[in-house]
Amino acid sequence: MNPSRREFLKTGSVIAAGAMLANGAEPTLGMIFPPADYPVPPEAKLMYPSGVRFLAQGVGLERMTPEGYDKVIDNIVPAAKKLAAEGANGIALMGTSLSFYKGAAFNQQLADAIHKATGLPSTTMSTAVVEGLREMGGHRVAVATAYNDEVNRRLRIFLEESGFEVLTVKGLGIERFEDSPPVTQDGLMKFSASVHASVPKADSLLISCGALKTLEIVAPLEKECKVPVVSSLPHALRAGVRLVGLSGRSNGFGKLLAKG
Repeated sequence: MNPSRREFLKTGSVIAAGAMLANGAEPTLGMIFPPADYPVPPEAKLMYPSGVRFLAQGVGLERMTPEGYDKVIDNIVPAAKKLAAEGANGIALMGTSLSFYKGAAFNQQLADAIHKATGLPSTTMSTAVVEGLREMGGHRVAVATAYNDEVNRRLRIFLEESGFEVLTVKGLGIERFEDSPPVTQDGLMKFSASVHASVPKADSLLISCGALKTLEIVAPLEKECKVPVVSSLPHALRAGVRLVGLSGRSNGFGKLLAKG
């Protein structure tokens, strides 16, 4: 996101939040998720138990592959319009790979299309993790993902286009979570830590895939790896609530969330 657009969205969020507070209304974040019929994730209320309402809308993704993304990409703008009609004050596209798979410019085009269709401030999960890494001073990044090799290759391109040196990208090879063994918190923590350990010069760790349950492991990973950790779902939730006027602060879940 270029600086002028970022400032526009920030200003729009402040104005919108002020108007809502003046009217006694609760700000509402609309979230577009890749799977169909995806509920508001419990992490949303764990991080932000009050002060914001959450709405969710799915677009019907069946497989985390480029072909799968292509099949649902045209469903994003209609989903955004539906969320706007339901009262959303900002829209977040909550699919990392769905927004990065065609590169950085395409990710920005998606956010712009949502804004144009709804008139609301918008962001994507990919934008959220990029901005999170930048805020934490990340330059040489180790990346742990849920994805197969092709999606990982595209993520590397997206991150390099966004200005990062990607030292490694390793994935769990998942295309459909329903077809894979459950990803446990312990297993995900060990996997993510091993990815960082494989490239000791990495100054940050990114965990990419909004379906991975990472909220409770960000702080322990930061302690173990001794670098900032940015992860798709919690840090996209942070970016989303900031769109509708909240600070984004949520203590106990790592350095970036503690900043607000």
